Amino acid sequence: MITIRPIPAFHDNYIWHLQNGDQHWVVDPGDAAPVKKALDGAKLSGILLTHHHYDHTGGVASLVDDFDCPVYGPGSIDGVTHPLTDGDQFTLLQGDWEVIAVPGHTLDHIALVLHASDGTHLFCGDTLFAAGCGRLFEGTPAQMHQSLTRLASLPKDTKVYCAHEYTLANLQFARAAEPGNSDIAARLESDRATRDNDQPTLPSTIGRELATNPFLRTGSPEVRAQAAAHGASPDASAVEIFATLRQWKDTF
Repeated sequence: MITIRPIPAFHDNYIWHLQNGDQHWVVDPGDAAPVKKALDGAKLSGILLTHHHYDHTGGVASLVDDFDCPVYGPGSIDGVTHPLTDGDQFTLLQGDWEVIAVPGHTLDHIALVLHASDGTHLFCGDTLFAAGCGRLFEGTPAQMHQSLTRLASLPKDTKVYCAHEYTLANLQFARAAEPGNSDIAARLESDRATRDNDQPTLPSTIGRELATNPFLRTGSPEVRAQAAAHGASPDASAVEIFATLRQWKDTF
């Protein structure tokens, strides 16, 4: 059985720690120190990366120096020993993995989908957040919309492991984008209580995101109306609605 735990890093990052027996892997280790502390003397078996931003890769060199472990991720990242691209499949931790290219936040961004005995697990870096999505630093709205559409097509019970604790801020925006959505109001109340207890709001699920994430709800009449109030045309495409939402969120 694979266990998955968050390792907090920096102000709001999560490095995800996956363990099966004496196998230990981490996803997006921006900082080596909390990883080494979490390992508590165990050997790191390997590293998985979603994209090149330093808060996701900054700890790689130190961890490789200490553990001489493989690094799986986009081939554009220095230090990657096992380059991954869209459609790749591999086996780790007695689970089957697939790679989905999700350009938008960065052009090299990938998502990693783990099919394990207890279900499907998505490690999506900074592409899909709980009730939100990443900023467009390199890609286009069309690319990011397509990337999110691909992730949204995963089974609804897929667990979603984002790389940042942005949930409450994202839900505040979601409520503005779709004020009549009772699922958003309920989630905001629940996740506020979770954070008040200093617990992570993650993982989410694809089903929860489909119900409460405005960036996955560009067909909602209320979301479309709010987007129109912020500059979208009345007959805007889903990509145009997405672009308007993303621009609005950037200054929200």
